[in-house]
Amino acid sequence: MLTSLQNSLVKQIRKLQSTKERHKQQLFLLEGTHLLEEACAVNYPLETVCCTPDWQAAHLSLWEEACSRCDRAEIVSREVLDAIATTVQPDGVVATAKRSERQTQLPFTGLVLALETVQDPGNLGTMIRTAAAAGASGLWVSGDSVDLDSPKVLRASAGQWFRLATGVTEDLKATVQQSQQAGMQVVATLPSATLTYWEVDWRKPSLILLGNEGAGLSADLAAIADKQVRIPLSPGVESLNVAIAAALMLYEAQRQMS
Repeated sequence: MLTSLQNSLVKQIRKLQSTKERHKQQLFLLEGTHLLEEACAVNYPLETVCCTPDWQAAHLSLWEEACSRCDRAEIVSREVLDAIATTVQPDGVVATAKRSERQTQLPFTGLVLALETVQDPGNLGTMIRTAAAAGASGLWVSGDSVDLDSPKVLRASAGQWFRLATGVTEDLKATVQQSQQAGMQVVATLPSATLTYWEVDWRKPSLILLGNEGAGLSADLAAIADKQVRIPLSPGVESLNVAIAAALMLYEAQRQMS
């Protein structure tokens, strides 16, 4: 059992709490039983799995499955587990996996979200979860958004991170234009638009553009959209949370296609 916080593996995993270190090591953290279950369910390759003796005893089948998918498995003390996790009360297991496994090219088909400079990991994780639930085919984020594999993003996605195709683009405008060339309609959300979001024909392959939590969508991106839509708000309400806005449009698209 690993009990020392000075152990080289423990020190390496603790560093992954930093965005810079995750990029440097090309690894990310999976915290908690549910995320580990989801990773195993889709055969996602793991690097390291660490758990406490109590967790191992309570989840023997999952432990054995995780061990068969990882390069290294270790039983660790509660003190070590608490140190390598980012949550206040971790449930007993932390794993690491390679970041490069997520570098997949999205198909420009179906229903896709494209997010510009989204900064809140809770928002991004929630949109991943909602997009998966609504049957979207994928999600793009701009390179200046929060990391797709931030621990908080994974937790907020409730494991759907492993089931939805996602990608990072350093040139979101070019990605949007590629989508248009592939025959997708691009729909931007703007409070000044005259068209409401339910007046769009969502049965067509569509890419939904959503902007930063504070600044909204940039004028440059909004200008190239095929359609601009608004979500009606009562007087005195300035805007909706971006994840709520995404959910409304995703489920309107699902309603029209069902």
